[in-house]
Amino acid sequence: MFSKFINNKDADSKKSVELNPARIPNHIAIIMDGNGRWAQKRHLPRIAGHKAALTTVKKITVAASDLGVKVLSLYTFSTENWKRPKKEIDFLMSLPISFFDTFVPDLIKNNIRVSAIGDMEALPEDTKKAVKRAIKQTAENSGMILNFAINYGGRAEIVVAAQRLAQSVVNNELDISQITDKVFAKALMTGKLGEYSDPDLLIRTSGEERISNFLLWQVAYSEFVFSDVLWPDYNPQTLRENIYEYQNRNRRFGGLKKE
Repeated sequence: MFSKFINNKDADSKKSVELNPARIPNHIAIIMDGNGRWAQKRHLPRIAGHKAALTTVKKITVAASDLGVKVLSLYTFSTENWKRPKKEIDFLMSLPISFFDTFVPDLIKNNIRVSAIGDMEALPEDTKKAVKRAIKQTAENSGMILNFAINYGGRAEIVVAAQRLAQSVVNNELDISQITDKVFAKALMTGKLGEYSDPDLLIRTSGEERISNFLLWQVAYSEFVFSDVLWPDYNPQTLRENIYEYQNRNRRFGGLKKE
């Protein structure tokens, strides 16, 4: 389930790995980490790393779509990120506005649909409008879903789902005995993703090995790959290598390996 994947700066020069088209993970979730460290290594302000990260998002989104991934979930801004300096938060909140203005045409060209999970109402008005506009502009696309987790926290998501189900019980719309894992999963923010709500593969960049409150319910049986590559340096070749690592796992889901 867990693996540390070491990747060096010469990733672009490596021979492309051969992937099995029949075993491409349907849902890949990525914790995009290392923007600040990338900037610090170059003696740049942290916001330079966040800006560089957008180019990576665009490259990885198209690469994942081309590979046949059904859902790509990106951990964009967590509920804990509000603890960061105001200047950095303000910059992060401004990024979706410029990002979607330039990227939506490419998303439409590649038949990619934008989705989002998290507490959207707590976002600044301009940020919220930019996200909702991108969702509307790509709503007719039928290809890969690009799912942004914005102002998202896994624990909060579970609490909100429990509250909704509890209210349904109080309203006599649901009996306690009817609350199963499938019913609970549908009540989560990822319920709209249907059969692809749970990631097959979770990737975290920058060498950190934590889930950081991301999709806590959904990653129960996900394969984890931890890459040392800082997110702004992550590229389609690195993605292919991480998927190759995934394809060499034996996913048993609690059962035994078939002989």
